[in-house]
Amino acid sequence: MAGIDEVRAGIDLAHQKMQEGIAVFQQGNLVLEEAQAALVTATQGSTQEEMQHAHGMLAEVTQTINGVQGTLSAAINSTQGYAGRL
Repeated sequence: MAGIDEVRAGIDLAHQKMQEGIAVFQQGNLVLEEAQAALVTATQGSTQEEMQHAHGMLAEVTQTINGVQGTLSAAINSTQGYAGRL
């Protein structure tokens, strides 16, 4: 079994990787917001159902990414609590 220092080091590495993941998702959301703005501009006034659907799907993706970020933050908080009790 790993010693306490090894466990803490592993948790620290996991935190770093989760933080990197959050940063990637944040960047992805920014790019998708730009894509959505470009789509809105390009299709302004369009009543085509497929464009409405595309707008909705982009909004859904950004909401999902926000949820993933929240879940990762909760995981970080949980593991920090565990590490603090070691």
